[in-house]
Amino acid sequence: MLTCEICGEELVLEEDMKTHLLLSHLENDMGCPLCSLSRVSYDELHFHINTAHKEKQDHDGAEGRGGHSLVRPSSMPIPTTTTTIVDSHCKQAIGLSRSEGSEGGVANGNRFDTIGGGVSLRTSNSTLVSKELMTVTPTPPGYTAFSGGESSGGRAVAIVGPTSSVSTGFLISAQDSSRPTSRHCHAEESLGVGSAEHTKVKQKRFSSPLKEKQFPCPMCALVCTDAFILQEHVELHLLEESTVEEAVLGATSSTEAASPSSSNSSGGKSYECPMCSVVCGDCYSLQEHVELHLDYGTATSAVSPGSDLRLARGLQEEEKERRKEQEAKREAEEFKKLQRQFGVDGRGGYRRQMERTMEKDVSRGVMVPADFHNKRAEMMEALASGVDDGRTRTQVYCIPLILSGVLDALYVYYQREARDCVHVWLSAETDHYCSSEGDKGWGCGYRNFQMLLSSLQRMEPYTTCLSVPSIPQVQVLIEGAWREGLDPQGATHFNQRLQGTRAWIGATEIYALCTSLRVSARVLDFHQPTGPGDTHPRLFDWVKQYFSQTATRGARLPPRVVQTTQPPLYLQHQGHSRSIVGVEQKKNGSLCLLLLDPGCSPGDVRKLLSQDGSTVTTAVRRMRKFPGNLKHRQYQVVAVEGVLSPEEKRTRILNSRTLRAERIP
Repeated sequence: MLTCEICGEELVLEEDMKTHLLLSHLENDMGCPLCSLSRVSYDELHFHINTAHKEKQDHDGAEGRGGHSLVRPSSMPIPTTTTTIVDSHCKQAIGLSRSEGSEGGVANGNRFDTIGGGVSLRTSNSTLVSKELMTVTPTPPGYTAFSGGESSGGRAVAIVGPTSSVSTGFLISAQDSSRPTSRHCHAEESLGVGSAEHTKVKQKRFSSPLKEKQFPCPMCALVCTDAFILQEHVELHLLEESTVEEAVLGATSSTEAASPSSSNSSGGKSYECPMCSVVCGDCYSLQEHVELHLDYGTATSAVSPGSDLRLARGLQEEEKERRKEQEAKREAEEFKKLQRQFGVDGRGGYRRQMERTMEKDVSRGVMVPADFHNKRAEMMEALASGVDDGRTRTQVYCIPLILSGVLDALYVYYQREARDCVHVWLSAETDHYCSSEGDKGWGCGYRNFQMLLSSLQRMEPYTTCLSVPSIPQVQVLIEGAWREGLDPQGATHFNQRLQGTRAWIGATEIYALCTSLRVSARVLDFHQPTGPGDTHPRLFDWVKQYFSQTATRGARLPPRVVQTTQPPLYLQHQGHSRSIVGVEQKKNGSLCLLLLDPGCSPGDVRKLLSQDGSTVTTAVRRMRKFPGNLKHRQYQVVAVEGVLSPEEKRTRILNSRTLRAERIP
């Protein structure tokens, strides 16, 4: 049986003992530099040196002033230098020597442990604080180490045994360097001084060895005997790594700052801050940058509590401005629609619309270019004369080839047909004028005035009136009435201009035009419905009274069909105007108006002379309008009542500055 002298473990084979010594005691071994004591902790080694080798320290301190020399035969090779890392907590020198060359060193009580050039500082109580890499120079047996003593304090050189003894952590002193190193030699032999007390302490230590716990470093091969020492050691590793990383990052950032375009040219992806113009190299940097923005905004809001109120007020003002802009835009669009609807959008008047219509007919092949030029020449000639060319007037020929009008045809029809009517009142003879290509969609007011004027020309009091003018000439006459002072509000509405436009005209413009021609007229405003279902029975009653007041004068029993001397009535409602040329009274007392519409074609009006009774009835049915057919909110009627004297005309011009209609009811 073999027994380990260090820990007392018993083994059978010598190979097992060697393995045990290598694994348990030789790796990271800590031993006394003055004797063979090993496998002890730092505190135990400190206590051992202060108690067992106190005399040696005093003796070496007295001799260290003279210096030492190393005697080496020339035949021996220079030993190689090996390196080992000492425990970070202990850090004692593998070869212990002292440098006390100067008086200051002795006074301060400092010691320097040197191992092949490495120096560790140790205080007077032998506490070792060096944490550096130490180099060991092994010395073969028979050689002695020396220190080059200097007056200022020489450096003591340790005497180290062979390389094998260094690996086990055993050192020999300068006084006994010629003896081979052994793990079982006694302290008395190495020091040359016997001490019974020291022998007892060493035997007690060997008899009860302490097996300490080991803590290996996860980042290198160092093994520590204390967890706190290992923690400090690992923190040193981490500190070194962080320092290296910071240096690398600093160099990289400086390189990128020096050449910012190189990263973009290499095709790397960049991230631009959505809140400013900073460009980041990766998404993580962008996230940190944006968080700085948000943190700054939070800090600013915390510093100024009223910022939220100011922001809310700013948003409210922006919303108001946006609504105003939208309202103004909508009003402008509606105004343009109204201008286009009433023909004042600058698209040209009667002549321009006629030319465009004929050009479209030529492009579609309906009209040949020769006809286009002929019609255009005729139109220009008529416009130059100011008189309507009669192309839109409906002329009716009777069988004996005698020229007759529409009202004559209606009188004949009611004499033979319509036995369900008790009374029929017709206006004076009136020509029907329909819309043409030059005024379609906007010329109804002008055409109704032409119908009214065609009837007045046949009456004695109105023979001084002009012949039926063309539509552009009617526009010229209305502008002349405005210049005389009639209807200044209407003139302002049309900006004093009608020529060359497609502007609609209504009852007030007809009244101003009649007054300018010295024709007495009145405007009646049926401003609201007076019957059930939004009907206007008061309008029908007034029309009946207008036509019947002269026909029944002096007659005991009025005839069933009466053609009066009253001119037709101008009827205006929203979007359109027509002419009232008669009224029917049924057996049940209901009334029906007879209207001539400019939108009706001449062919439909000529059906009144058909020999077929059903055809004539169909044509008359189109002219009939019962109360249920007139349901507009408001109707205005212009009625002609005679001729004005110059004084009456001037009075009406003065009164027209504020034009008022007769409201019924």
